[in-house]
Amino acid sequence: MTVITRFPPSPTGFVHIGSLRTALYNYLFTKQQKGKLIIRIEDTDQTRQVDGAVENLLKTLKWAGIEYDEGPVLKEKHIVTNDHIFTNDKGQITKPLSTDVKNNKQSDMYGHLEEKGSHGPYIQSKRLDLYKKYAQELIEKGHAYYCFCTKERLEEMRKKQESLKLAPQYDRFCLKLDKKEIENNLKKGISCVIRQKIPNGNIEFNDIIRGHVTFATQTLDDQILIKSDGFPTYHLANVVDDHLMEVTHVIRGEEWLPSTPKHIHLYQALGWNLPIFAHLPLLLNPDKSKLSKRQGDVAVEEFIEKGYLRDALINFIALLGWHPTENEEIYTLNDLIEKFSLKRVQKAGAVFNKEKLDWMNSVYIKKLSIEELAQLIVPYLQKESWYRENPNILKYIQLIRERLKILSEAPGMLKFFFLDHLKYDVTLFENAKMKVDKNMAKNSLQFANDTLKNHEFWEKDEDLKVPLLSIVEKLQIKNGQLLWPLRVALTNEAFSPGVFELLAAYGKEKSLQRISEALMTLKS
Repeated sequence: MTVITRFPPSPTGFVHIGSLRTALYNYLFTKQQKGKLIIRIEDTDQTRQVDGAVENLLKTLKWAGIEYDEGPVLKEKHIVTNDHIFTNDKGQITKPLSTDVKNNKQSDMYGHLEEKGSHGPYIQSKRLDLYKKYAQELIEKGHAYYCFCTKERLEEMRKKQESLKLAPQYDRFCLKLDKKEIENNLKKGISCVIRQKIPNGNIEFNDIIRGHVTFATQTLDDQILIKSDGFPTYHLANVVDDHLMEVTHVIRGEEWLPSTPKHIHLYQALGWNLPIFAHLPLLLNPDKSKLSKRQGDVAVEEFIEKGYLRDALINFIALLGWHPTENEEIYTLNDLIEKFSLKRVQKAGAVFNKEKLDWMNSVYIKKLSIEELAQLIVPYLQKESWYRENPNILKYIQLIRERLKILSEAPGMLKFFFLDHLKYDVTLFENAKMKVDKNMAKNSLQFANDTLKNHEFWEKDEDLKVPLLSIVEKLQIKNGQLLWPLRVALTNEAFSPGVFELLAAYGKEKSLQRISEALMTLKS
């Protein structure tokens, strides 16, 4: 049996980090089993579609290295060839789409797509006749029925149920209609939906992650299968598509677990074999609430824009709910494919620890060559008005690499290198912990200026230690009482690379200019 999995997102906006994890787990499992991964666009809720969302999704999957075997693909002119997919032709970082919800004609939404694979169409709005066909079959077999209830009647029913403290469920009023009444209503064009008729009893199934699961059907509502606009709901469309696309394993989020018994009944009612289910744990905030926009970034694009590297983000989300047998943290994509196991996915929710992600990203940043890191950082610098091309940029980036957690931090760490002059915050020169006041700062800088003016060797930071530390010995002060004022003079920052490294990176002329301007500020 060939393993076939699917990842079926809706085109409703940015790609949620949880959705990327679901896509990744499907990909890892499928690659390991030498199977096929299908991408399917679930766009049956036409009111929530966002222009550009499908294109953005496909670009995000490409950026993440998640290759799929069947599904929609971008036409040749839309294929991304550069490493950073969210840049314009100048290499500047841009947001890929608007988050505004729009109603778009399908020709506008999908004109830039074509398809690969033998199970298409891979966009649900192009498969409506299939859903209607199987909905009609369910009606004929007694597993579904027409419902003509108005919104007003349904609202009145809900209010009554609430007053009696009953679970909100459809009361099967239209199940009592005879064939003639139904035919008359349909002829008159009365608005209607098609509902699933949930059977009595228990529905049981085995889940790879959760084991044996049982649902009592009396707790399940007669859900809508076909809406009044003729579009299917998720429940019918995903079952029909999974069957026709020969999906063997349904790997999806825990939020779909309560819907699974409804789906199983549809499989059984249509006489189809069940796929194997695996429901992934939720992603949680540190306070154990569901990961949400209110408490931080959740869109993959936001992580990309902030400068999280692909390998780091993939490594991190792979470990959100799953861990291999060995106690390691850093894995390549090939490592993950080799080691991944659905049986080692935990049931409990996985906490999204941003501090750990930052640490992991810094590890991957340190693995890059300075040239590779510079290529990634330059697009962030190009957004700044103060940025100018500089032949020493590799030296500057070398100095910040150890402290860099995400690429978007780079402009703040590098800005002082590119400015012609610094507007000093005089209070920074003082440091109570090191017992540095304004007078000591001024005295230390004057000695440093006089000493360095006559010093010729500036190639390496080691060349500058001897003359500067001789000042410390001469003045009988502590190292910090000289180096702190120098750090501020060179950067106007409390946190920066070391003084010796800064002097070597600046060179003699620029270093002395900075020290001189700092002295003028302190003397004024």
